[in-house]
Amino acid sequence: MKHILKCQSCGKYTLSEKCGCGGKAIENKPPKYSPEDKYADYRRKVKEVQWKKEGLI
Repeated sequence: MKHILKCQSCGKYTLSEKCGCGGKAIENKPPKYSPEDKYADYRRKVKEVQWKKEGLI
């Protein structure tokens, strides 16, 4: 079964690994949920920094 892929260059969705624009398409699925998430702290820190730059915090 093929999954839908998203082009890194133009942002279009496709089923092939190479987009029509010539860019590489990657899977666009979030990581599987786990209560023992090893990277949750890193994601929260990155979001906090990003929100501070945008003036949301």
